[in-house]
Amino acid sequence: MVSQRDKELFRDDVRSRGTRLSAVDREKILNPYLPDPADLPSRAPQRRKKIPRKTPIRSFIKSQLHLLTYAILHVLYGIVIRLFQSYHAVVDRIFAIIYYHHRTPQLIRKDVTSLKRLPGHLSVVLSLRKEDDALAILMDEVAELAAWTSSIPTLHHIMTSKLSSYYGTPGQQPTLQLFAPHHPIFKQPEGVALSNKGNPTTLTVLLLSATDGRETFVDLTKTLAEMSQSGKLLPEHITLELVDAEISEITTRPTTTVSVDGATRAPNQLILPVKPEPDLLLVFGPFLKLDGYPPWHIRLTEMFCTGGRSSGIAIADEAVEYHGFLRGLWHYAGAQMRFGR
Repeated sequence: MVSQRDKELFRDDVRSRGTRLSAVDREKILNPYLPDPADLPSRAPQRRKKIPRKTPIRSFIKSQLHLLTYAILHVLYGIVIRLFQSYHAVVDRIFAIIYYHHRTPQLIRKDVTSLKRLPGHLSVVLSLRKEDDALAILMDEVAELAAWTSSIPTLHHIMTSKLSSYYGTPGQQPTLQLFAPHHPIFKQPEGVALSNKGNPTTLTVLLLSATDGRETFVDLTKTLAEMSQSGKLLPEHITLELVDAEISEITTRPTTTVSVDGATRAPNQLILPVKPEPDLLLVFGPFLKLDGYPPWHIRLTEMFCTGGRSSGIAIADEAVEYHGFLRGLWHYAGAQMRFGR
């Protein structure tokens, strides 16, 4: 047992941070309490080597059963998904045959007559494909959608003209007005548009690209920040009304028109902005992807994606088909508009 005197010496040395005792003094104090080296064994006892335990056969069987169960679940899940996709692909093809428009406006009107609600402002998101003739395909899809839309009154749509194959003579076609942001309205000559007009419907088409969406807000933010830093615009003048006014320029109809023959003239009617918030937004694709569209806030817009249910089976997930267009109208007609209630 350590004596009281040695305890006090060590404590004093610790308090003085090792300055009272030297290394030799500390060894002299500890030597009486250390065992005699002669009493220690000359060789350290050898540790028994552990024999590695062999993996029992039941552990191997258990792991294989887990792998087998995992594989079976994956196979069953894949079969169920494929059956589900095949069912919807077959149903879609059947409805596409039953509800084919045959390029007849009367059939299109008949398909939507029973719907209790139709969108007053319809927007469609189309994607540019990777094929060599992707631009031609995109323009043809735009043309088809414009023809389908013009068969429903009061709709404005982002499309162009393929109306002659549906309506025949120009006198039976709806009046088409086509424009893009910061570009004049492109329309038919007055002589063609008004002569023997048997269809009073007017189709106004606004074309927006991917740069007219989220990038518009980014550019507007940069411009306002630069004007504020340079002193051209006070920070308190940057309000929601100013931002809305700048953004509304995208959807405002231009004050000049350009006809097919290249003549530029002033409009003969009041210029009104296109309704900014769509009632129905159709996305032709396998999943819902907006690509930064639209360049304004959407609060009450009903969205519908034509693909997804038969992805992997139907090769035309991104194709613009009349049945997908009609399904979107059915979806909108059956949607419940609670408006926060």
